[in-house]
Amino acid sequence: MPHFEFVKSSHSGGNAGQECVEVARNIPATVAVRDSKHPDGPVLHLNPGTWRPFLRSLHSEQA
Repeated sequence: MPHFEFVKSSHSGGNAGQECVEVARNIPATVAVRDSKHPDGPVLHLNPGTWRPFLRSLHSEQA
């Protein structure tokens, strides 16, 4: 299993109990996403072609 280097979202509030995701992009052709409150829980694996439209959809929801 690859070693993912997760980074907490820059949109994280940083306070206990706040919802947040961590993303790892250090493995070629894979974007890994996990819940920061459950680092040993499931990890969603996406290809970059799926990740980009997902991010765009989130940004359009905030507008």
